Amino acid sequence: MKKIAIFGVGLIGGSFALALKRAGAVGQVVGVSRTAATLERAKELGIIDVASTSVAEALEGADLVLVAAPVAQTGKILASIAPHLRPGTVVTDAGSTKCDVVAAAREALGEKISQFVPGHPIAGAELSGPDAALADLYVGKKVVLTALPENTEADIECVAGAWRQCGALIHRLSAEQHDSVFAAVSHLPHLLAFGLVDDIARKPHADLLFQYAASGFRDFTRIAGSSPEMWRDISLANQTALLRELDDYMAQLERMRAMLAAGDGAALETVYANAQRARHAWSKTIETAEKPAPRGGN
Repeated sequence: MKKIAIFGVGLIGGSFALALKRAGAVGQVVGVSRTAATLERAKELGIIDVASTSVAEALEGADLVLVAAPVAQTGKILASIAPHLRPGTVVTDAGSTKCDVVAAAREALGEKISQFVPGHPIAGAELSGPDAALADLYVGKKVVLTALPENTEADIECVAGAWRQCGALIHRLSAEQHDSVFAAVSHLPHLLAFGLVDDIARKPHADLLFQYAASGFRDFTRIAGSSPEMWRDISLANQTALLRELDDYMAQLERMRAMLAAGDGAALETVYANAQRARHAWSKTIETAEKPAPRGGN
């Protein structure tokens, strides 16, 4: 690609740019952000080549546009892009929810909707901003594309190919499937981690509790260090599916509370053992999937 434009040059967008640059897959990267300081820092770090405050300038001659901003901003950004979107330019996003993004894209882009290929890289960290960007963030990680009926296979492949250059593995789901799956395995865990840390922080003896919190607490709550703004938007955007998963989890907690109150050790152990087996099985699939393929030699 000769040129790509990235709206949001923090962890996700910045890592995308660094990975493509390392792969030699892009000539010029133009960054667009709400704040000049963010753009300046991204340029200092070599993430972007041009810091632009003009959407028209950013899109001029761009092969690919990535919207890597909080999902609540997607509609507004796409609306700013629409008047300047020329044939041949493909737009994608990195949002953690898809049904709301697709709806916003249809409203913002209108007849140009065929040029928008929704996506979601399944990678991240609790840090944010340009300084958090990593060239190898996506290596071995999944990227889910929720292609639209209007998309051409060539445009889908344009987006898929860019992510492959970053080292990612491409998966495809419908927007509805995506939001249902990630409500359970991503959005709910974040809600729980934020909720637990907030609960402890509000206790009168919070300082004492945090003093003795160790690796178990650290591992369980790591994701509570993520961007509150981003996770506020994700939670509200996927409200229906997240509420369903939260209700199921609360019912599970009620069952476990009843076991604990009754002193039913056997029942608790059954839950723990089933969870352990499932966790070990899942861990093995992850290790297998992320194991590098053997290299051939001469």
